[in-house]
Parts: sequence; C-alpha cells; structure tokens
Amino acid sequence: MKVKWTMLGMVVFFLLSVVMTSCFIWQYRMPKLKTAVVVKQVTVEEMCPRFPEPVPLKHPITSLRVALEKIDVLLRSSVHTTKLPAISAIVVLNDSVLWNGHFGKKNITDPSSSAPNEYTVYRIASLSKIFPTLMLYKLWEDGLVDSLDDPLEKYANNFTIKNPLGKSEGPASSSVRTLRSRSPALSLRRMASQVSGLPRRLRSTNLLWSGDTQSALILLQDDVLVADPGTRCHYSNVAFSLLANILAQKVTGTDFESWVSENILEKLRMEQTGFSLTPDIQRQMALGVYSNGQLAPLYNLGWYRPAGQMYSTTADMAKLMMALLGVHAGTLLRQDTLNTMMTPVLRCHSGYFANSTGTPWEINEQFGYDVVRKDGDLDGYAATLSLVPRLKLGLVVLMAGVRPAEQDIVSQAYSYLIPVVVNAFRDTQQMLKPPPDPAPYIGFFTFRNMTFYEIKVDSDGVIVMQQFGPQVDTTVPSNYRTIRLDYLQDRVFRVVFESPYPCKLKFNSASVSLEAQDRQIFNFYVFNKKASEKNRTDPVTIAADRESAAALPGASRHYAAVLTSPLDLHPSVGFSPAVLVTESGAIAVLSMWPCLPPGLTAGLLAAATDLVDPAPMTKLRPDHRHGVNLDNVRKLRFEADLYLLYGYNFSHGSD
Repeated sequence: MKVKWTMLGMVVFFLLSVVMTSCFIWQYRMPKLKTAVVVKQVTVEEMCPRFPEPVPLKHPITSLRVALEKIDVLLRSSVHTTKLPAISAIVVLNDSVLWNGHFGKKNITDPSSSAPNEYTVYRIASLSKIFPTLMLYKLWEDGLVDSLDDPLEKYANNFTIKNPLGKSEGPASSSVRTLRSRSPALSLRRMASQVSGLPRRLRSTNLLWSGDTQSALILLQDDVLVADPGTRCHYSNVAFSLLANILAQKVTGTDFESWVSENILEKLRMEQTGFSLTPDIQRQMALGVYSNGQLAPLYNLGWYRPAGQMYSTTADMAKLMMALLGVHAGTLLRQDTLNTMMTPVLRCHSGYFANSTGTPWEINEQFGYDVVRKDGDLDGYAATLSLVPRLKLGLVVLMAGVRPAEQDIVSQAYSYLIPVVVNAFRDTQQMLKPPPDPAPYIGFFTFRNMTFYEIKVDSDGVIVMQQFGPQVDTTVPSNYRTIRLDYLQDRVFRVVFESPYPCKLKFNSASVSLEAQDRQIFNFYVFNKKASEKNRTDPVTIAADRESAAALPGASRHYAAVLTSPLDLHPSVGFSPAVLVTESGAIAVLSMWPCLPPGLTAGLLAAATDLVDPAPMTKLRPDHRHGVNLDNVRKLRFEADLYLLYGYNFSHGSD
C-alpha cells in the first residue's frame, strides 16, 4: 500500500513538471514587445521663465481662440432651463476685454425673453465683501488707519467677545523677558481675511436682521469666538459687516454705502453697480431662481448689506478686475497696496473650501499660479470674481440660478486659459530697453578668475552678457551662455532669460535654478576713491582717473588701453583684466588671468590702487599665482567689489 501511494505521488509530480515546463516554453516563444525609447517631453513648467512677464500680445493667437471657444461651450452647456436659466461671463487680460459670453434667457417666465448681455444686472452676493476690504486698504493707504493689524477695539472700544479657545486676549506682557509683543488678536486684517474667529452670523439673527452696529456689539458681548484669531479659516458675515460699518462711522464719518459709491464706484465708473434694488434696476435684472425653477425674492439684507447686498454687471466687474490687477496704476490703490491685498494670509484646513484665505479671497493653485477668487451665493443668484495676478488675467461669471454642483466651471475655464496665456507670454518677443549710452558698461569681467563675462551691445542696442571660461565651456551648453539685460535706470538692469532656457540648468550632477534668477536686479556699482563703506557711492570722474594713472611711471599707457579697448591690453593673452565701471567709463582693474606678465600686472594694480587710495609701488609684490599679493592692498577689497558687481545669484560675498 505504501509503495502504491509513493508511485502515485511520483506520477503527479511528473505531470506538474510537464505542465510548468510547457508554460515556460510557451511564454518564451511569445512575440516580444519592442523596446521603445522613451523621450521625455519638456513640459511648460520646466521651461523658463516659468512665470513669464505679462506683456502686450499680438492677436489673433490661435491657441487662445481655441481656449475661449472651449469656455464658450462649457458655459453654454451649463445653462439649465429650470435651475440656471442665465449666465454672463467676461475675461480680461491686462487692460483689455479678451472675451465675453452671455447664455440663456433673462426672464425664465417669458418664452420670448432675450439673452442677457454685458449690461444685464445680477446680484453678486458675497462679492460684496470685496468692497469693505477695498475700504480698509484705501483708508490704510491714505493714513487714516494706522495699521492693517490694528485691533478692532481701537475703533470700537465697547467691543468684547469671549475667547475660550486661545490665550491671545488681553494686553501683551510688559516683562523685559518678552522678546516681542503679541500681535493684536482680532485685527482688521483678520476680519477681512476670514480668520477672525467671529461667528458666521450674530446669535439669534439671520441675514435679514435689521439692527444697527451698536446692537450687534451688544450681542457679541455674550457670544464666543469659534476659533482663536489667526489660527483657522472660518467664514464670517459678521466680520465684514462689522468692519464696514465701524470703519465708516469711526474713521470716515459717513455711512458705508455712500463711501463706496463716492470712492470706488464713481472712480471706476461702475454705473450699474450698487446696493439698492430700485424698480429701474430690477427691470434690467436677470431673474433669479431656486433649483426647482421658482422665482427667488429680492431680499434686503439689512445690517448684513456690506457682506452680500450688492448687484452689478459683467461690464462693471471687468472695470473692477482691471483695477485690482493694477493695469491702470493708481486708479484705486497703489501697486504695492494691491500686492499686499493679493497676498495669502493663512493656509486653510482640509475641510475649508479653499487652500488658502486672503483679504477677502479664497485662493487655490492651478498650474503653479495662485487663482485669487471670491465666490458668492444668495437666493436665486451665484457669482464668482477671479484673478490670476501674475498673469494679469481675470474672469467673472454671474449666474441667475443655482451654481452647477457637478463641476467648478471657473476652475475648468482656467484649465483652458492659463496654459495658453503662459505660452503666449513666453513666446512673445520681449521688448527690452537699451541703456541711453552703453559705452560705460562694455568690457570684460571675471568671478575669481574662474568664470568670465563679456558685456557687449546686441544688434537691437540691448546689453547682453556672455559667459565663457574653462569651467563654463565644459559645463554650460553654448546656447545657454548669453543673458540679456533690461535697462531700468542708470547702472541698474534686470536679468532676462528668454526661450529656450530651461528652469533648471544642469551642470553634471548639480543644477542651477534660472527660474530664481530670472527678473532679478543686476547693478553696476561705482568704484570710488577711498573704497570705504561710508564713501562707497562717491563717483569719480574719468579726467581725475587719468591724471592719477598718469602719475605712475609706466602705468598710464596700460590704463588708457583698458579704457579704450580691453583686448588691446596684451594681445598674447586671450582674456583681459576685469574692470569696474563708473558713470563715465571703466576706471580700475579688478582681477586678471594668472598668466599676465608680473610687471604688467603690478603696474595695472598700482594704477588702480592710486585711483582708490594711493600706496607706494614698493608694496605691490608680483606673485605669479595670483597676479599680486593682495595682503598689501587689502583696503581695495577686491572680492567685495567683485561680488557687488553682480546683483544676483552669481555670488554672495562680504567684506
């Protein structure tokens, strides 16, 4: 019996071996896939400049037209006869309206109703919160508000509220051990940024509450903050109504709506934007509806009017977007004020409806750009004003009905727009400004005798800087060695990397970020007589320089050569000494190739030394390795001057 089971096991093992071997042979004889060479495509994000400068575009641009057609299809398909009968939208780029579209019907109850247009009025709901924010920043810019971080108590001394979740109440400690004062807990900026911790609405009220500001402050005295100020994103209508009404009463001495009309709407000529839904305005409106198609009443929000009462049109919203983008500088706010207003305040928790919050923005990122937007939803209406400040791009969508729940049509629209606008800016030839007189800047410069730079004039008069030298020749591809310099003012330029520069330039195992260097400042510093920190910017004239140079035996000829043509200095040397420049011309040798003849090197350095701080020739001892012993002329601070010559990331030197 035992032998029988042994034989059976051997048979089973043999059969399994045959099956496994057959499978292996079958697998081996199957046709093999050809090995494909995968070529990595350079993406938009890898090209430089990654964030190109918004420049005027020459239309038509085919890719941009296609993107706008996609937005047209997107919004047209979003119209619903019952729950979203009307949509109006407009796109601005720089100071121009790029596209506008209007879909559906103004009046759902009238079969013959016409389509909306750019002058059709919609309620804009929480887009109204932009206006208390503009008021705050305008009063701050004008000096009527000392600081954006002033505590609310400064303007409403009877304001109190319980804060059980934090320890930021009360004055900052006056102990000498305190390193810095605690920032105000409930500040004006935090109120305008949805991080004040104030409740969404006043206790026992709704958006139709018709009380006054003093009554609101009394209600808050027995209320609590829902979050410690500045620590959490929390939406609050109370914060904006309180901010608007208190600033108007305590700082401007007028009511909020009058101030907005006089200081914002009239300045921007927003003639169809306001607060009061008069019979004339109602005749121009698209009728708002609920999701079941029922007409929505036009509620008056009472004390909460600053947080959501306003109405507007796409034509007026386009004017507001351009003002916020700063394309007409100073129309509403200065550019530096607008930059502050567009800066994110706090990154929000995952449960909030935006990645970050701003004043008064909800901020999300698309394609590496901050999309700054304000959404609003009120009975029968929905609206979004959105901006991409770095691209000077804006989109407003106004809706009569319920916002589509199945997709974010604004984000979808930007998924079409942003890539093509970025590529259009990158592909556009940049208009760089040449200096009035390029002569003082032309010459050869070096960084520690390792990397060399020739600055010359391009065919269009723009200054270009070409890198060369042993290390550059072996590491940097030839088409990435020339950098263009955009003239800003006397001795100040801006570095510009143009296509086809990558954002990261590889050097063997290392890489350099050109994205970080693009648009940085390149500054020529004046070389003065004392080379001291105190007198560092005193200019010297070329006449005085020549007199000083001529006083040194054998030096005037060489120095004059530096002034006229660096390459004529010594024909046998492939590169000339590096020089600093003044407003009137090159005046001093900074460093040179080690292979320069010692006598010539010493003579040139003696000339430079005499120009800066006269020193006896006997102190200059030639050294074949470094050209000269710098210990004896340390007061020249050669390396410090050389570092200062380049205002961006070539070097970071000190004294």
